[in-house]
Amino acid sequence: MSRSVLIIGGGASGLMAAIQAARLDAAVTILEQNTKPGKKLLCTGNGKCNLTNTEQESTDYRGTNPGFARDVLKSFTVQDTIRFFLEIGIYTKNRSGYVYPYSEQAASVLETLEMEARYRKVKIKTKEQVQKVAKTPDGFAVTTGTWTYTCDRLILAAGSCASSIEGATGSGYALAESLGHSMIKPLPALVPLQGSGNYFSKWAGVRVQAQATLIANDLRLKQVTGEVQLTDYGLSGIPIFQLSRYVARLLDEHCTAAVSLDFLPDFTLETLIPFLENRMQQCPYKNMQDALVGLFPKKLIEVLMGQAQDVETLAECIKDFVVPITRTLSFEHAQVCSGGVATEEIFADTMESRLVPGLFFAGEVVDIDGACGGYNLQWAWSSGTIAGRCAAGE
Repeated sequence: MSRSVLIIGGGASGLMAAIQAARLDAAVTILEQNTKPGKKLLCTGNGKCNLTNTEQESTDYRGTNPGFARDVLKSFTVQDTIRFFLEIGIYTKNRSGYVYPYSEQAASVLETLEMEARYRKVKIKTKEQVQKVAKTPDGFAVTTGTWTYTCDRLILAAGSCASSIEGATGSGYALAESLGHSMIKPLPALVPLQGSGNYFSKWAGVRVQAQATLIANDLRLKQVTGEVQLTDYGLSGIPIFQLSRYVARLLDEHCTAAVSLDFLPDFTLETLIPFLENRMQQCPYKNMQDALVGLFPKKLIEVLMGQAQDVETLAECIKDFVVPITRTLSFEHAQVCSGGVATEEIFADTMESRLVPGLFFAGEVVDIDGACGGYNLQWAWSSGTIAGRCAAGE
């Protein structure tokens, strides 16, 4: 007799868990609080759906115990992910490690997952807000506003409170806590940063290549290079997103945080000073501000000149423009959360709770978050697969 598996959450990890459990002949039902499953999936990769990334480093996954993600990904790898999507009809393209559906449409990924789920006879109940979960002698009872569902095995894949998508409430955290699990405080990750300064309105809208360095309590910690967006509140762009989960943790611990921007990382300070002097000597009609034309956008030049008294201080501003950070933007502006269900309470080889037999976890509800570039979806596919297979009895 097949096991009944109930999945709370119809996002990427929930759909993956459902398909994998159903492939092992489990009777699977998804409870999704939105009108349709996979709403957040439609927004990933700016609507193009960055499915995964072939470049996998241990630093690409973060959490209280980042090694937990590494262990999970050993059981369902990037190659397994690409093979799975090819099997269900998604041919992929690889752009320097970033893997996308060939259509470059997240909608096609969601539609294909739904088609596979329907073929596997997965029941998807939408507009079902879970109110309570209880352990029973035979499994679990899950109460919504309309019904009480019973099941042998339960998978909690309810996502996080990140995103502006309706339903991103973080309700899964409360459900996990009601079953006795500990929570690492959820904080925004992959999110813009608000800074302290009176020049942001001057540089708003500028995009510039820069090296961004996180400074915490005057210690320089992490560096990321790429296109930084200068905004009317502070900083955004992928390098800033990559640093943001650490900033959120630092600020929550009442540490000071700042981001240093190096606008010409190819130069050292010692080589930049003569470079700037030479630009003015070659064109005697140019002053310091004129010498920056052709190097930086006009808006950024205005801000740099506001901080500089001579060539030496100008070079220092270019190489080490420090923006004190006051906060991250809200969960609504975040792509994911850091924090969630403590991984020390979950078996990495099964995604089953160490505290409640028959309870499994998948996706963002767990204290694992990935860097930009397909890593959070890879976590969803891997954790969802393991949870689904093991809940079905593999």
